[in-house]
Amino acid sequence: MTAAEPYRLGSAALPVYLPSLLFAIGEGAIIPVIPVDAARLGGSLALAGFISALLMVGTLIGDLPSGWIVSRVGERNAMIGSALVALVGLALCFLAPVPAVLAAGVLLLGIATASFALARQAFMTSFVPLSHRARALSLLGGMFRGGYFVGPFLSAGLIALTGSTRSTFLIAAGACIVVAVVLLVLPDPSEVLARRRQEAVAASAAAPQVDRVGGAVAEPARAGLLRTIAQHGHVLARMGTAAALIGGLRSSRQVILPLVGVSLGMPESSIALVIGVAGAVDLALFFTSGQIMDRFGRLWSAMPSMIGLGIGHLLLAVTHGLPGAVAWFVATAVLMSVANGLGSGILMTFGADLAPRHDPAPFLGAYRFTGDAGNAATPLVVSAVTAVASLPAAAAVIGVLGLAGAGMLARWVPRFIPRPARA
Repeated sequence: MTAAEPYRLGSAALPVYLPSLLFAIGEGAIIPVIPVDAARLGGSLALAGFISALLMVGTLIGDLPSGWIVSRVGERNAMIGSALVALVGLALCFLAPVPAVLAAGVLLLGIATASFALARQAFMTSFVPLSHRARALSLLGGMFRGGYFVGPFLSAGLIALTGSTRSTFLIAAGACIVVAVVLLVLPDPSEVLARRRQEAVAASAAAPQVDRVGGAVAEPARAGLLRTIAQHGHVLARMGTAAALIGGLRSSRQVILPLVGVSLGMPESSIALVIGVAGAVDLALFFTSGQIMDRFGRLWSAMPSMIGLGIGHLLLAVTHGLPGAVAWFVATAVLMSVANGLGSGILMTFGADLAPRHDPAPFLGAYRFTGDAGNAATPLVVSAVTAVASLPAAAAVIGVLGLAGAGMLARWVPRFIPRPARA
C-alpha cells in the first residue's frame, strides 16, 4: 500500500479479523458452561456466579499492564503470547479437580483476553486512516460479537455429542492454537505497512526518518503507564466516564433482560428465543455503525445508541404495569438490540481517536480499563438496587444513567474527538 493508495478494509481480513473471530468463538463457546462446570465441581450457585465473573475481573486486571506489554513487544507478539496464556488457563479449566483451579483458569483467560483485544485495537489505531477507522473497528467489534454468537452453538453441539460440558474447553483450546499458527505463518501487518509507507516516503523524497505510521518525525519516546495517565488524565476522566457508562449500559442489558423475562413469568425457552433474536439484530448492525461514524461523525452513532439503551431500560421499568407486558418486553428487547448494534465499535473508535497514534497501547490500556470497569460494575449495581428496592427500580436507575451518559457524550465528544471527512 503506497501513500497514495486508498486503504482497503479487506487487506486486514486474514492477519487481523480472522484471529479475532477465532479467539472470540473459543471464548464464546466456554462462557455459558463456566458456571455449569463450577457447579459440577461442587460449587454453590453463588460460587458458580463468582467464578463466571472472574472472566471480567481478569480482563480488568489485564487492561493496564497489557498496554505496556503491547507497546514493548508489538501487536503480533502480544497476541501470540495472549493465545499461549489462554491455553494455560484453558488447561487449568479442563483439568480442574476443584472450583479453585477452575477459577484460576478463568482468571487467566480474562487476562489474556485483555491483551489480545488491546493489541488489535492498537494496530488499527496506528495504521487505519481516520476516514476508515470507525468501519475498521466496527468490523473488528463485529468479529468478537460474531464469535460470541457462534461459540455457544458449537459448544451445544459438542455437549450433545460427548455428553460432557468439559469438552467445550477443547473448542477454545483449538481456536487458540489456530490463532497462534495463523499469526506465526502470516506476515506481521504492522511491519509490512510500516515498510511500505517508509518506502513510499523515501520515493517521494520526504524526510529520511519516519515513524511507524509514515510521519516525517523521529520515533517519540514510549510512554509508561503513569506518564500516560498524567498526560491524558483530563481526557480519561471525562471520556473515560462516558466509556464506563457505555460499557455499563451494554452489560446491564445482558443481565436485566433475562431477569425481567423471568419476573414476567415467561418460560425459559421463550426468554432464550427472544434474547437470541435480539442478539441476531444486534449482530446484523455492526458494520452499519462504522459507516455512520465515518460518514457523519461519532455522535451520530453514539447518541442514538445511548439514548436507545437508556429509554429501553426505562421501558423495562414500567413493563409490568402495561397491558400486554410480554409483547412490550419483546419490543423493548429488540429496541435495545438495535441501539446496541448502532453503537458497535464506538468504544474502540473513541479510544483510537483519543490515543497518540505513534504509541497508542499505554493510553488504550488505561482507556479500556474505564469501559471494562463499567462493564463489571453495572451488574453489581443492578443486583444491589434490586435487593434494596426492586427490579423495575434497578432498570430505572440504569436508564437514567444511560441518558446522563448521552449528555456527557454530547458535551465532550465535539471537544476531544476529531470529525472525519465525509467519505
